[in-house]
Amino acid sequence: MRIIAACIRDRRGTSAVEFAILTPVFLLLLTGMLAYGIYFSAAHSLQQLAADAARTAIAGLDETERNVLVADFLAQNADSYALIDANRLSVSIGDKPGDPDHYRVVLSYDAGNLPIWNLALPLPLPSQQIAYSSTIRRGGI
Repeated sequence: MRIIAACIRDRRGTSAVEFAILTPVFLLLLTGMLAYGIYFSAAHSLQQLAADAARTAIAGLDETERNVLVADFLAQNADSYALIDANRLSVSIGDKPGDPDHYRVVLSYDAGNLPIWNLALPLPLPSQQIAYSSTIRRGGI
């Protein structure tokens, strides 16, 4: 009986037990934050790329010239944005349908190569397709 009472009062292993219980939860949270952070970084880069490409269109005098400027900008700069692979990028450019005073750049990115889908996380996952558009008004007020 004294041995059982002595074991109950002994607190030497409590830190190890607490560590064993909390470490998997902490690692799951840390891994989830890293994976989602990478995904959100890629989404932000795509949004910035769309905005920068639309700004490039201002220099064009007509739709054909604007399309050439934007296509050249995307071809030269898409790989320089964080976590964006130009080979996985789909582009739609041109005057906005129904409103020729606005020029629109629509980018769609297949984010299937990001590490968030390689993890076996019991978390809800976002879409593997990230899409952003940017519209800019052409000249005048």
